[in-house]
Amino acid sequence: MAEAVKIDARTVMELRAATGAGMMDCKQALAESGGDLEKAKDWLRKRGQKIAETKSARSTNAGIIASYIHAGGQIGVLIDLRCETDFVARTEDFQQLARDLCMQIAATSPAAVEREQIDPALLEREREIARAQAPQDKPAQVIDKIVQGKLEAFFKERCLIDQQFVKDPKRTVRDLLTEASAKLGENVRIARFTRYQVGE
Repeated sequence: MAEAVKIDARTVMELRAATGAGMMDCKQALAESGGDLEKAKDWLRKRGQKIAETKSARSTNAGIIASYIHAGGQIGVLIDLRCETDFVARTEDFQQLARDLCMQIAATSPAAVEREQIDPALLEREREIARAQAPQDKPAQVIDKIVQGKLEAFFKERCLIDQQFVKDPKRTVRDLLTEASAKLGENVRIARFTRYQVGE
């Protein structure tokens, strides 16, 4: 019978500092992953995804409107970040998430929160450009796949939740929201945002 892996308190604290997860969750993650810190992080993220999925249907009638003005006063962002209770909305973790999202929006200028919110006229224009750029000597189904691939790249660039997180490109904004939902124990979502830039 295999001997159980010993998990020392220092490793648990390191995992907790890196993920913000609770002590018991960190211990369980390390036990499940044989003491491997990176595997434990992945285990927590997968668990967080499952928890977030169970919470996603719950209503989000609380939250905050957060603002950010970029250095030099040329770009400003307002975001409506929602959760289920005022208690969570007042936590430092929720407030920090709002700040991070504002900076993300200032840096990347997304067109919408989710794909479904992209203006159909803009989407059609992107589709036409992608079709025109595709090699015309290819079969129609190949061109369709090329167009779809370019549209996926467009979504990853212009849809906020599909974007890579500017502070950690290994994660997407969707990952950030999923992790926040798991950590805070509530459904967390971006209701809307507005980005202002001088001259636009």
